[in-house]
Amino acid sequence: MRVSILITVLALVISFAKAYDPSPLQDFCVAVDDPKTGVFVNGKFCKDPKQAKAEDFFYSGLDKAGNTDNDVKSNVTTVNVDQIPGLNTMGISLVRIDYAPYGQNPPHTHPRATEILVLLKGTLYVGFVSSNQDNNRLFAKVLQPGDVFVFPIGMIHFQVNVGKTPAVAFAGLSSQNAGVITIADTVFGSKPPINPEVLAMAFQLDVNVVKDLEAKFKN
Repeated sequence: MRVSILITVLALVISFAKAYDPSPLQDFCVAVDDPKTGVFVNGKFCKDPKQAKAEDFFYSGLDKAGNTDNDVKSNVTTVNVDQIPGLNTMGISLVRIDYAPYGQNPPHTHPRATEILVLLKGTLYVGFVSSNQDNNRLFAKVLQPGDVFVFPIGMIHFQVNVGKTPAVAFAGLSSQNAGVITIADTVFGSKPPINPEVLAMAFQLDVNVVKDLEAKFKN
């Protein structure tokens, strides 16, 4: 009798565990009472399937290098549901990343996707840092062309071109809209800015250093 009760309870637990909310495809969703003032979330409105055409599933341009003339010397060309409408509800997207010599894709996180990256050209130092519960361990490798590395969902990660020539990588993401949070831009460039005293204590920095960083990242 006890065994049968235990099995029943476990079955109920499993059924409830599977009945989770779908992962959000935007940063937040504030409830409204009047649907006329709301917007559609977790995807986009769907076209009548009979009206779909090949162009809805097509994108051209990833053969072209992105402009790396910027502060971090890299460029990310995104191909998600905004570029390919047919990706809606498919749970997948793609990016091309170009790196100038010694350029980097600075520490960032994708709140809604795991990323799998393959290096086509150059040499990259890549890695991610695990959660506080895992003691913030660094998992890092130096990649050569043909090498693949995975960045688990939500983990802070980065890529740095450690070579003297340009590098190119492609990455797949497990969301039609993975989102990206660049750590430095977010922390020091928020609008309005975070109180410098808060960041000074959090990063164990002089408050004037924080103010200088916020001035640098505010634009």
